Amino acid sequence: MEGYLKGIKGISRFMNAIAAIGLTFIMLLTTLDVILRLFKHPIVGTYELVAFTGGIIIGFAIPMTSFMRAHVYVDFLVQRFPEGRRNVVNIFTRLMVIAFFIIASVNLFKHGWYLYSTNEVSPTLQLPFYPVVFGIAIACILECLVMIADIVKITGGKYE
Repeated sequence: MEGYLKGIKGISRFMNAIAAIGLTFIMLLTTLDVILRLFKHPIVGTYELVAFTGGIIIGFAIPMTSFMRAHVYVDFLVQRFPEGRRNVVNIFTRLMVIAFFIIASVNLFKHGWYLYSTNEVSPTLQLPFYPVVFGIAIACILECLVMIADIVKITGGKYE
């Protein structure tokens, strides 16, 4: 199981690095666009590029954030439970997250396929939408694998 956990962490870290690069890109693009607007030469398609990259940033950052447990937890009530009950609640919530992200992933793949088959593109730059949608769908699958890793850690006593 250590190999599984290392593999999931490595893939999550890689996707998180892509999200970090995307965030840097958005910051630089927006700054440059604002500066160039002062000289009456805005960057065409900035809005589209920021929207596309924003989707990638959010989707690709979720698995590593979950793996590192860096999101906000509201579990002050659960922390008062004995360890056995706490583990049951944690496993149950992870199973709910898995169900949600499976549904999200399936629907994103369906929507991505629809966008691909209809050749839907952005209005200004004519960029196809489907690669971003497929990327976020893959990130949802990875999130399911991260939640399985959490369940492995919980049942192995290595979660807290």
